[in-house]
Amino acid sequence: MPERLWRLPPGTFSGGEQQRVNIARGFIGEHPLLLLDEPTASLDAANRDVVIALIGEAKARGTAILGIFHDEDVRERVADRLLPLDGSLGGLSNASQPCRESLS
Repeated sequence: MPERLWRLPPGTFSGGEQQRVNIARGFIGEHPLLLLDEPTASLDAANRDVVIALIGEAKARGTAILGIFHDEDVRERVADRLLPLDGSLGGLSNASQPCRESLS
């Protein structure tokens, strides 16, 4: 982002620009845990791939990630385990297998 834009209030930017700034803020430092809520929503394909790569790099460093991913393709590419929320909190599974194991 050009330095001339650094001091502008967040509301100046479009929703997509605000989202990219928030993503950059989250990944700029080393964190033991990242909480992600639809980090690729509303991004174009190129920026979506950048975010997926950033998630992969964070995971490789040992960062724990808890995220909400409605996009099945993104979920398949980043998730190690899934907790489908169908109202019952009914199970934790490996990302490649359907959820069958109860948490209770």
